[in-house]
Amino acid sequence: MTALGQPLELRGVTLPHRIAMSPMCQYSAGPDGLPTDWHLAHLGARAVGGAGLVITEASAVLPEGRISPRDAGIWSPAHVDAWRPVTAFVAAQGAVPAIQLAHAGFKASTYWPFAQERGGVPDADGGWQPVAPGTEPFVPAYRTPRALDEAGIHAVIAAFAQAAVYAVDAGFRAVEIHAAHGYLLHEFYSPLTNHRTDGWGGDRAGRTRLAVAVATAVRDAVGPDVPVLARVSATDWTDGGWDVTDTVALARELVTAGVDLIDCSSGGVVPQADIPVGPGYQAPLAEQVRRDAGVLTGAVGLITEPEQAERIVADGQADLVLIGRELLRDPYWPRRALAKLGGQPHWPDQYARAF
Repeated sequence: MTALGQPLELRGVTLPHRIAMSPMCQYSAGPDGLPTDWHLAHLGARAVGGAGLVITEASAVLPEGRISPRDAGIWSPAHVDAWRPVTAFVAAQGAVPAIQLAHAGFKASTYWPFAQERGGVPDADGGWQPVAPGTEPFVPAYRTPRALDEAGIHAVIAAFAQAAVYAVDAGFRAVEIHAAHGYLLHEFYSPLTNHRTDGWGGDRAGRTRLAVAVATAVRDAVGPDVPVLARVSATDWTDGGWDVTDTVALARELVTAGVDLIDCSSGGVVPQADIPVGPGYQAPLAEQVRRDAGVLTGAVGLITEPEQAERIVADGQADLVLIGRELLRDPYWPRRALAKLGGQPHWPDQYARAF
């Protein structure tokens, strides 16, 4: 069996192999953040295609935590009911359904990528004022955020915990905390965006306090058997910003808080950064975090070839590969990849005549 084809145990859940679907926003939710038939078809197709772990798009824990008015969420019993058909179908295909819990921070209330407009969405068009560590917008065209006070921070922590409870009730068998890409938790731990002088800012311990508190609350909410992942931006790719050494320290704290795997992405907290984009460019970050923090990691970013994914796992750079754009191009990439590497992937009975 190939390294990529090996099962991966995460607490009470066993992934059938090491290929996961990376969270990717679809901007196709209903007006109240409810998933639609698009989500059933989109996520279901990747489960049929063989992804072992299917992670939803960033799903907001509060209405104001959505990136855009068309983003999905999970902040009410209505969301639980809307997600259940999706999780049931994904699980029926042999995949593990997971949800990424998110809060967009100062990147909230923006237009979706295929809208005609750009920038912040005004109240008149369904927008709202974002929240953040401070009052500086991400870029001038985005809305000016309100700085979270002590009560607001604790409300965010509670919202993540409640969303985790809703997620388990909706049938998700794993949850991922979104602490990357310039969204709220990343905004708090990056020195480029957190200039607070209270207990939620200052040194690294203060800046990472929110991410660790959220992880602790989510672990308590889901109990001991549900895997908890955390996606982080392992570096800001900017002088004076967060770097991979900081991520190693944060990873150790997150593991103590109950996180099982660190999903290593990067960047996003400032509009300009010198990012060396190329095939597998973030895998070395996952490797360093895995080695130095002694934690399971996931690698993501321009992983497109089966042999490339196999090397990442076989060489110990990461324990899981998360496939994004390549799964948009080919929902059956996991089955094709495992077959190309010499495995014998099971195809759905309905499709067996093709193989």
